[in-house]
Amino acid sequence: MLNAMSSLPFWEGHIVDSVVEQDDESLLIVLNACPTTDALCGSCRQPCALVHEQRWRRIRDRDILDRRVWLKVPIRRLDCHHCDARMTEHISWLDRRSRVTHRVRVWVEALAQLIPIKHVSQLTGLHWHTIKAIDLQRLAHLHGQFAAGDVRRLVMDEFALHKGHRYATVVLDAQRMRVLWVGEGNSRVAIRPFFEALGAEGCARIEAVAMDMNTAMDLEVRAQCPNAEVVYDLFHVVARFGREVVDRVRVDQANALRDDSKARQVIKRSRWLLLRNRDNLEDDRAIKLDELLAANAPLSTVYLLKTELKEIWFAPSVREGARRWKRWMRLALESEIAPVIKFAKRLRKYVRGIIASAIYPMNSSILEGVNNRIKVIKRMAYGFRDSAYFFLKIKDAFPGKTR
Repeated sequence: MLNAMSSLPFWEGHIVDSVVEQDDESLLIVLNACPTTDALCGSCRQPCALVHEQRWRRIRDRDILDRRVWLKVPIRRLDCHHCDARMTEHISWLDRRSRVTHRVRVWVEALAQLIPIKHVSQLTGLHWHTIKAIDLQRLAHLHGQFAAGDVRRLVMDEFALHKGHRYATVVLDAQRMRVLWVGEGNSRVAIRPFFEALGAEGCARIEAVAMDMNTAMDLEVRAQCPNAEVVYDLFHVVARFGREVVDRVRVDQANALRDDSKARQVIKRSRWLLLRNRDNLEDDRAIKLDELLAANAPLSTVYLLKTELKEIWFAPSVREGARRWKRWMRLALESEIAPVIKFAKRLRKYVRGIIASAIYPMNSSILEGVNNRIKVIKRMAYGFRDSAYFFLKIKDAFPGKTR
């Protein structure tokens, strides 16, 4: 076995001296410097024959079959006559001060992209912090530098970072589907570093930004990007209509039927029927929805208003969008349903950003897919204590489409 391993190309500049099976059934491979090869200076990479001192280091290598592999490697400190530096030698398969070989690092990098760190640790036998450090180094190399390119359209949204109303903001290149920036917080001050990194020229190039009805984002975009049109997102507006109008009317109607427990239960349990798109309902559920709407006029009204509201975003022109908005507003005010009227009046000040979707047909429903992926990343890791690492994982999951 020793003769066979002596010819393996894994440890350039070294030869196998001995192989010892340890009590835990792992292998300890003792290496010695190859006598026919000069050590390379860690500073100038020139051959150097003067050795100042030598120490042994225990290093983890890639498993061989079902055996853990440890290396005992002599690490020489050289007195280089080329650059007058007293430096640790350069070893091609081992980073300076590292206790894992390049083969282990590549192995861990591949695994960390597929499964949680906890599981990588169980599979490789490496400590959790060692795996995180390797993955963090990879992510920082790939995504550590801000590079927006010639981005012209943005999508901005917030997501829950931790429990207790702690949020982070994510910014996406709407055309290339690439996460450009992730930062903690959702206030104007919190998102300002993105625009500072983008620079005055980059900000002037932005023509449209899709977002929800977040006042902080709206104000900061208008302050930083003079040529940008704010486009309010269909998904968020309709979702808010569902929470503030459909749910409120449903609860009110259920409360009005306290004397009819059976009918009351039907309405109480109809939340998802009313909130989901009809196209996504199975036939039997669609029939139940039709029966519910036929039996309850207020619910039927708010459901139709929700459908009509969506049509504004699909207007082929600004003129048609304005026409659809006026029609929806008139129907909302004439409904005489208090939650509908209240919502319509609040929505009035956002009408420009809603109708702008006719010019810039973009929305953050794309970003909802990103948010779902973010939740999966967080769930796989059982949560993240290091926000910077979490944000790099998000960027890595969405590197963007090539043009």
